Amino acid sequence: MNKSSSLINRRFFLRSAGVTLALPLLESLRQRVPGTGLAVGAGAGPAVGAARPVRMVCIGNALGFYPPAFFPRNAGRDYDVPHLLEPLAPHRRDFTLFSGLDHGVRGGHFTVQSFLSGVRSVDAKSMPEGNISVDQRAAETVGGATRFPALTIGYDGGIHGGTMMCWTRSGARVPPIAGPRELFRKLFLDDSASDRAAAADRFRLGRSILDAVHGDAQALERRLGRRDQEKLAEYFSSVRDVERQLQLNEQWSRVPRPRPTIEEPANAGFLSDLPVLYDLMALALQTDSTRIATLETGSTGFGFQADYHGLSHHGQVREKIDPLVRIERYQTEQFARFLGKLKSVEDGAKTLLDNTMVLFGSGMGNAATHTNTNLPIILAGGGFRHGDFKVFPQSGRDRTQLCNLYLSMLQRFGVVTNRFGLSTGTLSGLDVA
Repeated sequence: MNKSSSLINRRFFLRSAGVTLALPLLESLRQRVPGTGLAVGAGAGPAVGAARPVRMVCIGNALGFYPPAFFPRNAGRDYDVPHLLEPLAPHRRDFTLFSGLDHGVRGGHFTVQSFLSGVRSVDAKSMPEGNISVDQRAAETVGGATRFPALTIGYDGGIHGGTMMCWTRSGARVPPIAGPRELFRKLFLDDSASDRAAAADRFRLGRSILDAVHGDAQALERRLGRRDQEKLAEYFSSVRDVERQLQLNEQWSRVPRPRPTIEEPANAGFLSDLPVLYDLMALALQTDSTRIATLETGSTGFGFQADYHGLSHHGQVREKIDPLVRIERYQTEQFARFLGKLKSVEDGAKTLLDNTMVLFGSGMGNAATHTNTNLPIILAGGGFRHGDFKVFPQSGRDRTQLCNLYLSMLQRFGVVTNRFGLSTGTLSGLDVA
């Protein structure tokens, strides 16, 4: 490939030193080289280090919560405690409850996937940052500070595929780690010697791709128009990001995982798995294996002798509402237990809960009517001033986007940005303690 005429072949590659790099489609070469290139997704952003870092946990439910048992009758700090929030009463000064927040989207079950992004996957192309979810946006800034930039936990399946909360900038869904056994092994079991050797080979093969094709890339760039030069520079920047992530992965492959304080659990069905998953998330945060975790709870698998999805379409029939509320009460009980565990862990001069933002809620406002308005939202911990039930207008000029809360969370996490999804600013009235 020393001659300019052979810089690009019919398959649209750069080749040098035994390395083959696929290129994106460049307008300057469209007439000479038909075909398409392979895109490389952007890697993580720069590493962030802090002695007592801020963490983020997001917990989502596919079917919402029965509104009369979830929302209090009066706003403010002295709100009445409805049935579903009774397990949280000991922590009421550690969380804020919201009413009136949503994303302004419709679609019933198929719109639950927008819970953490504010954007339906079908509308992603119309947004500057696609439908990236708040956890993945935060993870872009973590880099190699932790072994796992983010952990997505839960179960696939259920009605219309489950909760489907986590999405990358490119619009790809992040599949969850399914079950406590798999999560335990990912967190605490070291790779075998043969696995580490195979990984090292992959890292070596993946390193310095651009260095190998540097000369040919420079020669190619001189032949391109300005627009294609910019496109090629963006593409090479993405390749560099991938290489940096490979280097970070190689570094972490040599670091032993922390020693677990519990035995490896078995997968016993979601009814029994849920408290174990919460415990493992707490351990992951405590050991700084990650600073971002999400937990997707689907519409099946809770282990109750009832059709959870069917009960959510209760039609105001008491015989369906009562077992539905029992399933939802179980979820708030386990959430309260998780908050208590985070509060019991010292983290510097504060507790792990003080340094961890915990979002709890759903992209479904009322499953009985397939509405995605007035979403059930709780934010706990994270150093904010809590204790209120904040009620926002659900219509009119003063209507507030849920993404405003997410923007506040991202800024608290340390992300330098003034927008997220459909946000119009940070959330008013949410102050740091």
